[in-house]
Amino acid sequence: MALPPEAAGHAAESSGLRGGSAHKAGQRRDSVVIRFAGDSGDGMQLAGMQFTAESALAGNDIATLPDFPAEIRAPAGTIAGVSGFQVNFSSNEVFTAGDEPTVLVAMNPAALKANLDDVPPNGVIIVDKEAFSEANIKRAGYTSNPLNDHSLDKYQVFQVDVTKLTTTALHDTGLNNRAVFRCRNLFVLGMISWLYQRPIESTVRWLEGRFKKTPDLLNANVKALRAGYNYGETTEMFASSYEVPPARIVPGTYRNITGNTATALGFVAASVRSGRPLFLGSYPITPASDVLHDLASLKNFEVYTFQAEDEIAGVASAIGAAFGGAIAITTTSGPGMNLKAEAVGLAVKTELPLVITDIQRAGPSTGMPTKPEQADLLQAMYGRHGESPIPIIAASTPADCFDCAYEAVRIAIKYMTPVILMTDGQLANGAEPWPLPDANKLPEIKVEFRTDPNGFMPYIRDPETLSRPWAIPGTPGLEHRIGGLSSEDQTGNVSYSPANNELMVRTRARKIAGIAREIPPTTVFGDQNGGDLVVLGWGSTYGSIREAVKQIREKGKSVSHIHLRYLNPLPSDLESQLRKFKKVMVAEMNMGQLLKLVRADYLIDAIGCNKIQGRPFKVSELTSRISRVLEG
Repeated sequence: MALPPEAAGHAAESSGLRGGSAHKAGQRRDSVVIRFAGDSGDGMQLAGMQFTAESALAGNDIATLPDFPAEIRAPAGTIAGVSGFQVNFSSNEVFTAGDEPTVLVAMNPAALKANLDDVPPNGVIIVDKEAFSEANIKRAGYTSNPLNDHSLDKYQVFQVDVTKLTTTALHDTGLNNRAVFRCRNLFVLGMISWLYQRPIESTVRWLEGRFKKTPDLLNANVKALRAGYNYGETTEMFASSYEVPPARIVPGTYRNITGNTATALGFVAASVRSGRPLFLGSYPITPASDVLHDLASLKNFEVYTFQAEDEIAGVASAIGAAFGGAIAITTTSGPGMNLKAEAVGLAVKTELPLVITDIQRAGPSTGMPTKPEQADLLQAMYGRHGESPIPIIAASTPADCFDCAYEAVRIAIKYMTPVILMTDGQLANGAEPWPLPDANKLPEIKVEFRTDPNGFMPYIRDPETLSRPWAIPGTPGLEHRIGGLSSEDQTGNVSYSPANNELMVRTRARKIAGIAREIPPTTVFGDQNGGDLVVLGWGSTYGSIREAVKQIREKGKSVSHIHLRYLNPLPSDLESQLRKFKKVMVAEMNMGQLLKLVRADYLIDAIGCNKIQGRPFKVSELTSRISRVLEG
């Protein structure tokens, strides 16, 4: 989705930063994929995010994929320290950040080497010529200068004196060499913005906000941005600029949003809608920390954030907040899920509403902490001792994180249970245009605290949902005991009765299974009445699967797509939908975890399509696999 064409047109007309001379002839492109790459200190994430914002204002549909180095302070100029940001902007609907960059901006030899294999033949490569010094070339692992040894002959290579031009543009600012060097990313952003006719006023306004207390840095960054823009217009290096027309989208008010920000806003919306304060107990961990940061800045919504000393303290504090009547959240990634497991079991046993947000990353152990994976599904299903079922919801796009966070809170409160919300590093850091929802149309979240002591017992149950009452400590006449020990039905007294223990375990399991009654019918993209193949997915694989299925269907093949939001319980009609198809393929970024559940629950001989590289599926990988399955 993208901004309305009216807004895009207004932004373009109001731009006063187009350069002094007439434009070179422009060429039209339906879509472009650009990857910015450099050292982690080169500001490539910033340049990419601002180019994304400019593209949104230009009316394009967009999808992004930031790629952070796993090393906190890798040596400058090395492969391990390369940071990248890929953005796909188009006049059509886009589902992914693109398989490969049509344009690679490489700020040094290491950035070039780390990303070159992804650039297609005849792809555009723009490099900072001065960064290709002998020392940097050696540090990146090259034995010769790739700009001179003909190894790049199959690409369109543009060598730009970025460092020299930035230094010249800022020679009278009075900044030291280090500060000037750090402005190179704005020069590059200006140059690429001209090349693809992006309005840069939004970037100027962003700089004005960021550097309002340091006018010298504001002046330098704006000058670097304009210098890059005007360089594109005046240099003879680029024969033309390129136009990517606005996409056709539903009119409305949009903003660019990342998955982590959407998750935070979804929690806040649920808090406001329910009329209860929000408490987040969390320990910082990549890639989940931004949810903590975002919520910490929203204290005006009665949000309370607690940065705990460890993962166990984070979830334990959230359980206490739930006991006290707050919307209770804890956020983490895979390693934190390991540590929280015992306390989550306590939340299952005490039947308190709590949302555990698992923003997955590649493992095991520390693994690749900045890379995405989907290998926590079985842990979410079974990663606790004892029979302790928990509802599981998975977001499929950055914007969908808002809806899933909101839904997780709704289910937790309605059924008095912890809920696991699953996203991953790709969704957390990726961005897309998001139409602002009408707050009045969000589903109701009804909070009912027990206040009447007459006939009260802590484990009496609602006959429909099987949820127990939410009784706030200190309410007169509602004193009660809950804890980790096996509890007697209704009274909550400690009980070691074997029959009672089985009753309570089965009752909690029935409560979770009953959530399936309100899961919407399964949506099938493609052949509604069955066909040759259906691709089943969950989480961040949505975009790659949808685009791959769309491309195969355009060739006249019978292939469809089902994507799951609810993973426990599974939709009640899922089995019947899958059985309409001759073959079922499950695509996921693990070794086949949803595949195991489908085979076990439905006895369907599904086929796995798996990737565990810390990278999303390429559309080409899926189309190739789908074609092979269709061909038998």
